[in-house]
Parts: sequence; structure tokens; C-alpha cells
Amino acid sequence: MLNLSLWLFVGFALINLFFYAFFAGFLWRRKLIKPIGKTLTQPFSVIVCAKNEAKNLKENIPFILSQDYPNFELILVNDSSKDNTLEVMEEFAKADSRVKIVNVLPNEHFWGNKKYALTLGIKKAKNDFLVFTDADCQPESNLWLQYLAAAFSPKKQLVLGYGKYQMQKGLLNRFIRFETLLTAIQYFAYAHYKSAYMGVGRNLAYTAKLFYEHNGFVNHMNVLSGDDDLFVNESTNSENTIYCTNKESFTLSDPKKTWQDWMFQKKRHISTAKHYKGKHKFLLGLFYTSQLGMGLFFLITNILLIFNFDAYILQVLWLVMLVRYLVVLLVFAKATRVFDEKRLLPILPLLEWGLVTIQMLIFVSNQNKKPTTWAR
Repeated sequence: MLNLSLWLFVGFALINLFFYAFFAGFLWRRKLIKPIGKTLTQPFSVIVCAKNEAKNLKENIPFILSQDYPNFELILVNDSSKDNTLEVMEEFAKADSRVKIVNVLPNEHFWGNKKYALTLGIKKAKNDFLVFTDADCQPESNLWLQYLAAAFSPKKQLVLGYGKYQMQKGLLNRFIRFETLLTAIQYFAYAHYKSAYMGVGRNLAYTAKLFYEHNGFVNHMNVLSGDDDLFVNESTNSENTIYCTNKESFTLSDPKKTWQDWMFQKKRHISTAKHYKGKHKFLLGLFYTSQLGMGLFFLITNILLIFNFDAYILQVLWLVMLVRYLVVLLVFAKATRVFDEKRLLPILPLLEWGLVTIQMLIFVSNQNKKPTTWAR
């Protein structure tokens, strides 16, 4: 039993190390976008869908309107808000002719989710190049649109960007930023190897042509979330997708303030994964299983050693775990520099194994109850 437990641990650890080697290949060989400057001519339509976001719109829309880009419009979609979101949008429209408004009334909201409102915003857009972000997001630089524009080409119709969360005090904030970083490492790595599977609606761009070619969100309109990752998963191929990891292209969002709100958000996000393509479901599931299995059999083997001590097994067990930890530390040290994330490495083991536990709890919870309203 002791030997079996050890070899199961080693097997899961080797699988996990394979994935981290895969991630490292992206991090050390990633391709940066070369900015072309303001001579770019393709017009953009930036689309922001908001539901009860009056405060966030006031704070963040000025950062979009101040982009150093010569030709873009801003489509603000009011998704049946109950606060003064529409009034705030109208103030922006009065002050800047680039701002257009789409007002989704409650009696129009028959689909029951964000995708219907976004579809109306896309139909309102006059340009083929579409950029998406959220009401609680702001670009980290005024060159955001320049870098996204430089990523497009006749072959590249879908651009994946990085959406950071603000660094704040507390353990919750570190978990949020760590989970965001780990997710980004994965979806950028798959995109790097021409097998993209998702993007984030906080920082995403694609052409209207691509949207209509794939019938928009029709194939997953009944799924509450997934306006970003499910559309990317459905429409991407080995040739039409590119990523942008230049720091000037990042967006910054306000993170959740309570564990309950964050867990609800994660439940919604995780529930969409079952709609991914089969190969992505298998690989993402294998990565998580390798983490869970490795941790479980590490614990079991240590417990068995208490009752049947074996110095050789103890040495192998801890040597493999140490090597694996050093590899993971190296990968995250690089990733935190690439994505400009701070204060995560000192508590990396806590964040990693804590997140594995949280994801398992969310997965079990999702089997019993599904979210019924959309949220960021």
C-alpha cells in the first residue's frame, strides 16, 4: 500500500510537471505585439455592457475616452439597470459624440442573461473591429487600443488580452489575483500553441465578421455566462487568434470584496467549462486532477509512513515534492513579472493548495445549484 501510494503521487507529480513545462514554454517564448502608433486607420467600436454600474461608469469610462487612438466609438449598453446607469450614460453621450447608447428595457430582456444585451450592442456598432471590456474596468494605459489594433491582421480576427485585478490588502485579494494569474497562464499558453480555448470579457477583441460567421451567442444563449470564453472556444482556430501580453494592453478591475461574492462569481465561471470543446475539457481536467491527486497521495503517503516508516520512500516523496515546488516557483516568478502581479510568491503554497480546495468545493456545489442571474 505504501509503495502504491508513493508511485501514484509520483505519477500525478510528473503529469503536473508536464503542464508547468508547457506553461513555461509560453512564458519564456511569448511574442510581444509591436505598436504601430497613431497611424493606424482601422476604426474600433468599444462595447461596455453595464447593469447597475452607475458608480463604476463614472470612474472608468473617462479612461476609455482618453485613449490615444484616432478613430473609435464607445457603445454603452444599459442592461435593464435599476439605478441611474442610463442617466450616467446619457451624460457621457451629451459630452462626447463618440458615445452611443443601447438601452435594453425589462420587457426586452426575455433571454435572461448578458448575451442578449451584448448582441444588441454589437448590432449597434458601426465598425467591424470590436473591443469588449466591463464597466468596472479601466485600461492601464492610454495605448490600450493601439496595442489591440496592432494585434489584428488579415488572418488574426480574435485578440486575447489580460484583465488584472487591483492589488488590495487581505488574503481574499491575493487568492483572486492568484486565480486570475493561473487562469491567464493557462489560456495564453494554449493560445501560444495555437489551441486557444477562452478569453476574458474584461479585455477581449474580435471582428464583427467573426461574430456573425458563428451566429453570435446563439449556440450557448441558454447558458447564463460565457459571452467571452464560450464564444472564444467556439470561434477560435489555429490561425485566427492572437494574444497580447504587452503591459500597456492590460486592463484593471475592482475585485470582489467578500468571499461569498467571489465564490458566486467562480461558480458561474466554472459552470461554463463543461461546454468547452472535448480536448480542452480533458486537458484542463487533467491539470486539475494532477494537482488534486498529487496533494492527496502526498498526504496519504506521509500518514502511512507514520505506521510503516521507510527512509527511502520518505526521501523520494519529499525530493519529488521539492523539485516540483521549485519548478512551480520558477514559473510563477516569471509569470508575476510578465503580468505585473505582486505579493503572491511569499505565500505561493498556501495560494496553490487553497485554490485547489476552493475549486473542489465550488465544483461540488455546482452539482446542486446553478447561479440564476448574470454577474461580472
